[in-house]
Amino acid sequence: MNIRPQPSTSQPSTQPKSPLWLRIGFWVCVVIGTAAAIRRIVALAAPAHNGPPQVAGLDDAFAAHAGLTLAHVIPATLFVLIAPLAVFDRFARLRWPERILFPLGAVVGLTAYAMAAYAIGGWTERSAIYLFDTLFLYSLARAFAHFERGEPILKRRWLMRSIAILLGIGTARPVMAVFFATSRITHLRPEQFFGIAMWTGFVVNVLIFEVWIRSVDRRTQAESTTALPNLDRTA
Repeated sequence: MNIRPQPSTSQPSTQPKSPLWLRIGFWVCVVIGTAAAIRRIVALAAPAHNGPPQVAGLDDAFAAHAGLTLAHVIPATLFVLIAPLAVFDRFARLRWPERILFPLGAVVGLTAYAMAAYAIGGWTERSAIYLFDTLFLYSLARAFAHFERGEPILKRRWLMRSIAILLGIGTARPVMAVFFATSRITHLRPEQFFGIAMWTGFVVNVLIFEVWIRSVDRRTQAESTTALPNLDRTA
């Protein structure tokens, strides 16, 4: 299994294998993001008020805007579940995942803007949503533009960038869990740490993806340069 890096159009098509830690991190984000979304859908469908007060308070906050929450969470869940089909080599022959991801991503991004008005973490969380949701939609739009122009390499690079941003939600969940677990010591409430967790999740994912893709570019360029003398001798 390999997450397909995207060299520039002037570089060879050889695709270095993605590191194991990156593939593990991708799947961890997918699993966490999907589990969190399913939990939210279940909580909206069958509210339970016997949990910890902080969790019950969050459930009530989302239940107050149940329609908007479902309009965001359901497409986001589908996006996360379909994303591996557009990322890994073993599914390269499939074309429908990418076509579905574009409209799903547009719905996810637009509803995220609407949900930001009710952000649990106030302006700290809202600022993270506005910034990274804009980057998500921009990356998705760039990917779609390259798709329309028949530029698969650039299309996939920008699509992968949008997926990495969205999976920042999955990275933020463990950070939230740590805050919840230590709340008796820190006395921090969700409205105080939700924004910090969101910023952490998005920033970590964006930085990891950008560092990785640039390391792939440098390695591919180095291999291409090394191969040139051999090509000259056989010309």
